[in-house]
Amino acid sequence: MGMPASGSKVRIIIESRMGKQTHEGILISPAGEGLITIKLANGYNLSHPIDAINSIDTIEEVGEKSQEDRTNSTNSPDLGLPLVTLLHTGGTIASKVDYETGAVMARFEPEEILDAVPELRPIARIEAVLIGNMFSDDIRPRHWNQMIRETEAAFDRGADGVVITHGTDTMSISAAAMSFAWSGEGGRPPGPIVFTGAQKSSDRASSDAKENLIAAIHLAGHGAPPSGEGDAAVIVMHETSSDGVLSILPGISSRKMHSSRRDAFQSIDIGPLGRIYVEGSECSIEILRETSSTRAITKPSEFDESIRIAEMIAGPHLLPEHISALASTKPHAIHIHGTGLGHLPIADPNGDSPENNLVEEKFREYIGSGGIVVMSTQAIHGPVHLDVYSKGRDQREMGIIGHGSIGPPEVSLVKLHYLLSKYGNNHKEIDSKWSMSLCGEIMDIK
Repeated sequence: MGMPASGSKVRIIIESRMGKQTHEGILISPAGEGLITIKLANGYNLSHPIDAINSIDTIEEVGEKSQEDRTNSTNSPDLGLPLVTLLHTGGTIASKVDYETGAVMARFEPEEILDAVPELRPIARIEAVLIGNMFSDDIRPRHWNQMIRETEAAFDRGADGVVITHGTDTMSISAAAMSFAWSGEGGRPPGPIVFTGAQKSSDRASSDAKENLIAAIHLAGHGAPPSGEGDAAVIVMHETSSDGVLSILPGISSRKMHSSRRDAFQSIDIGPLGRIYVEGSECSIEILRETSSTRAITKPSEFDESIRIAEMIAGPHLLPEHISALASTKPHAIHIHGTGLGHLPIADPNGDSPENNLVEEKFREYIGSGGIVVMSTQAIHGPVHLDVYSKGRDQREMGIIGHGSIGPPEVSLVKLHYLLSKYGNNHKEIDSKWSMSLCGEIMDIK
């Protein structure tokens, strides 16, 4: 049978053990080899083996272009539109259900995303670059560098902005890495760099993928140039669980706050930069925090991929042997998720917990051997403040860095990696740069 172009509205008649059935929907890229997939009016996707289909008919002329015409239309839209490069790393925004196992698999190619969201065509000219089909928990610093190089290449080719589709679990970490790469040395990127993802895979009726992508492409193509002060890279995701309003969040202060809700992302302490209102292809941008900067457009920095950072969580089960075990692996630094204002169990006021004194001793030994220790906080909001309690002042005297920083520990981790890439294990340089706001990551808060 003749296969209509993807994007056509079609009627299919299938033969199954339940007899003949008729379905109508939009023909989209198949969910697997040997299948035909249509998107139903209720938002769900329906897939059947091609050999089970009796007939397929086009019922709307809107999709009746030849594949060659359609390709030309997709790749060569209105030249007056901004050019946006879509860098695809994977994640739920580019995932769909594997109908053999029921699992969600990262396997959409970039062209399939564009094909599934025709509302993007009047917003921007889009070029797609495949970095990978990775779930975000598999992303390493080498992948940050790939994103950095690809954003630079995109701007060199004339892109007005860049959108990076990314799994949500570590999206805030990659957004922070992009921010320090482009603005940590006092520069800024030529145009917007926008991260977006999805909490529900794009073939589910409840998916947030379409609006997230529409809003991100619109911001990348039509948003103001970044200042480099907190907006070198931003995250665009749903502001609430409902459709229509999406938040623009600074990449250097954002965190995933819920495992599955659409409105999972929040900016820690700094707050959102703006909102995007979406209705079909129509978008509008509301700026909530004006940014301005005299920073010049510069080349980005890359991260030293050989850097190894060990992470620890302060609490009742942190023992001296844990510190010894980590130190024996010779990490360049230890990054601690401290309690409250940034504290460790290093005091024994009742005389019944000698392991606390040994925790202090092991950290002193590690720092004395040239190791770097940086403190962040497990608290969601507020700064690391090591001058309030005597314990904090003791930690500073030990050589622990971190006083004055704000934001989630993910950003602290990226900043540490960035500074280690620049200055190695130079304790004095890292300590002095830590209290500086390199790309808007430190603000005056209470």
